[in-house]
Amino acid sequence: MKAIVTVGLKPGVLDVQGKAVARALGDLGFAGVEEARVGKVIELDLSGYGDRASAEKQVKDMCEKLLANTVIESYRVEIAS
Repeated sequence: MKAIVTVGLKPGVLDVQGKAVARALGDLGFAGVEEARVGKVIELDLSGYGDRASAEKQVKDMCEKLLANTVIESYRVEIAS
């Protein structure tokens, strides 16, 4: 089983990297990019978690404890077979 975790800054949190990406894209001639947000994707290969619901619960616990800073970041968990 595979889990895909997408982590990004919450709305309203200043994204310095995103601003730099948007500016650089404009400098390279890609007009029309008004804003960019930078996040991260974490892929986990899982075994021993039983069913999808149990795996999703465990991965959410991982996010709360390590993978995301829940004060400024939100996350989304996707479980794939």
